[in-house]
Amino acid sequence: MNQQIYVNLAVGNLEQAQAFYRALGYSFDPRFTNQHGAGMQIADGSIFVMLLTRDFFQTLTDKTVVDPRVATSALLSLSCASQEEVDSLVAKAVAAGGTAPRPANDYGFMYTHDFEDLDGNGWGLCYLRSAPA
Repeated sequence: MNQQIYVNLAVGNLEQAQAFYRALGYSFDPRFTNQHGAGMQIADGSIFVMLLTRDFFQTLTDKTVVDPRVATSALLSLSCASQEEVDSLVAKAVAAGGTAPRPANDYGFMYTHDFEDLDGNGWGLCYLRSAPA
């Protein structure tokens, strides 16, 4: 069996979060979407993000749910097929209301650029050209 990953993110407004990620080209599986959350597919059959309302997200943990605008609990990274794809996704995120908190970095073997969604959840995008020397 192939492993899958499901990342759960708390969002302030589920409809706005879905619109933001649709603007980046992602789709949602209606089987995993209701008033409490929306199941977003990142990679065919292997990577999923569950956008969950803050109230519902809180039912999944006894810990305090942090506001990602002021505290970081995780850094999400996603590989891309090219530098152009990295730049395109960051541009789409900014156009949809997100931010690019830092400039892009080119390390020679790897190109990276980050964006934050409407709730402040950070995504690091990277394109690996080759293994570091």
